[in-house]
Amino acid sequence: MADTNNLSSNTVELIKDVDRFNKILGDAGGHLVVVHFAASWAEQCQQMGEVINELSKDPKFSHVTFLTVDAESLAEVSYKYEIVAAPTFIFLKSGKQIDRLDGANAAELTMKVTKHSFSTVGDLNKPSAKQDLNERLKKLINSAPVMLFMKGSPEAPKCGFSRQITQILTEQGIQYSTFDILSDDDVRQGLKSFSNWPTYPQLYVKGELLGGLDIVKEMVESGELKDIVPKTEDLNTRLKNLINQSPVVLFMKGTQSTPRCGFSKTIVAILDEVGVPYTTFDILSDEEVRQGLKTYSNWPTYPQLYVKGELIGGLDIIKEMKDSGELESTLKGQ
Repeated sequence: MADTNNLSSNTVELIKDVDRFNKILGDAGGHLVVVHFAASWAEQCQQMGEVINELSKDPKFSHVTFLTVDAESLAEVSYKYEIVAAPTFIFLKSGKQIDRLDGANAAELTMKVTKHSFSTVGDLNKPSAKQDLNERLKKLINSAPVMLFMKGSPEAPKCGFSRQITQILTEQGIQYSTFDILSDDDVRQGLKSFSNWPTYPQLYVKGELLGGLDIVKEMVESGELKDIVPKTEDLNTRLKNLINQSPVVLFMKGTQSTPRCGFSKTIVAILDEVGVPYTTFDILSDEEVRQGLKTYSNWPTYPQLYVKGELIGGLDIIKEMKDSGELESTLKGQ
């Protein structure tokens, strides 16, 4: 096993005890603290450690505190922030978590550090920010007839309750889409207030909250669940709705924060660099969509990028468009 000290650098402090961690959070006040939960044996953690080391040297982030926590040694801290894999990055202000990043994604990490280093906790409480978040939550809730907000994905649930509810929905033959609330802390915290429901998972049908695992179990036993969920829509209609759910939609393996194949990871990095907002759909979470979209668009591989409902192509085409300077204007629909 590698020496844990390899995780540290001259500018990124390696935290070895809880008291020191808490003191740094207290001293930081309203400034951003970025915590890298790492494992000394993981190559990806060492690579991302180099990334935060470089970020910490950037003058524009001089007011940001960068920390590394050995996820295995400080289990108490890892448990508090629900760390299930390394690397994971937690973003804190005034001692409160405002965002997180699961997995090794240098472009996404840089983007989040930039975003959060120039905003304050107070910004998140402004009426305009709340309104924007509420609009986003409405779109997410209504992005599929049956929408499950859970920890992880159906293939890789990250809590027992999420695992149970996905098993129930699958056994009942119910077609549903999911959103990993661990991938976006704004959604994770905001949805609790928006729906006045403090825990996850949360199941929505036609934009209305049904409830969590216990309520779903009761509805299965009473036979109500199948009566409430909409009948399976025509696949082509569903695909058309998914493709048009936002101006730019990427069908990929995994999520924006945790791509699950090299091609998806590369295209996410390109899109994040361009900076045009986009929505993603994890084709690993829905086999019907995964297979059906290949036929619908006559494109056999993933990822697939759509702009205003039209297929642009896969990774090779996106690379060519970026190199030629066409990508940004195409994403903006110009």
